[in-house]
Amino acid sequence: MARIKDVAARAGVSVATVSRVLNDNPSVTEETRTRVYAAMRELSYVPNAVARSLRTEATKTLGLIIGDIANPFFAELARAVEDAARAAGYTVIIGNADERAEEQDHYVRTLLEQRVDGLLICPTAEVTPLVEEVARAGGPLVFLDRTLPGVHVPSVRADGTDAIRALVAHLRQLGHRRIAFISGPARLSTGRERTGAFLAAMAEHGLEVHPEYVQAGDFRSGSGRALTARLLDLPEPPQVIFAGDNLMTLGALDEIRARGLRIPGDVALASFDDVPWFPHVDPAITAISQPAAELGKRGVRVILDRLGGRPAESVSLPAVLVVRQSCGEGRDVS
Repeated sequence: MARIKDVAARAGVSVATVSRVLNDNPSVTEETRTRVYAAMRELSYVPNAVARSLRTEATKTLGLIIGDIANPFFAELARAVEDAARAAGYTVIIGNADERAEEQDHYVRTLLEQRVDGLLICPTAEVTPLVEEVARAGGPLVFLDRTLPGVHVPSVRADGTDAIRALVAHLRQLGHRRIAFISGPARLSTGRERTGAFLAAMAEHGLEVHPEYVQAGDFRSGSGRALTARLLDLPEPPQVIFAGDNLMTLGALDEIRARGLRIPGDVALASFDDVPWFPHVDPAITAISQPAAELGKRGVRVILDRLGGRPAESVSLPAVLVVRQSCGEGRDVS
């Protein structure tokens, strides 16, 4: 097995520099960090935190790293993981990656050093060496909500393809033709999947996709508001704005309200992701609902299967369309 001094020799740096890279020291340049990570991959180096975690006794704790604690979807997911783990006799330690790869790896390292029995991660977009090494070393690891290319571990996620198809069919039936989509970032699996499903559904229903109507956000409310402003400022604005998650929907709603526009009279609004307050907005927001609580429960079940040496299969659960009043339901919008 490769040692840290082997990584240092391959990368042409000191052992101390490799140690600083592994501990996310900000003094290391990006070029040096890249060389060290490349050497780790070439030598199949397993960081000490990973190796130690694979040799310890059970602690009855699980680590959960989520993308953004401010997102109600992740909050509900985390609550479900905690409840299911507690029922099985486990404690959960939660880390918020804030959609940053370096924060994700900080929590992975910290949780491994705390000797958690298994990790559930809602991964950021990047395949980081530490996550890659945990997977390669066979550590008990499950991905929630998202996946990473080339990292083969069980995942528990929602599939929104059919729900997006149902939403586009619903909008077409209501008479809408100019439909805009504020997507998530293409670097995230969820961003790519939802965009692909939207484009396929539009083509299936014979609806033209105007290039300027597809805008990439970042799953934060600020991008939802800024991109909604851009869409509404077009010479021919869309009839419907479909936002790719609940926070971007909130941003879109803020911009529409700030302009004094009526929903759905001036512009319709739909969301991927449902939240408890959507039914209480006037008008109530039509949304695609993900089974966040069930995803959390299934994630715990899968990680416990891995810990128990049982087959651990990936799980895909369907999202569903929840029709309310924000897209002109009950109105003639043709």
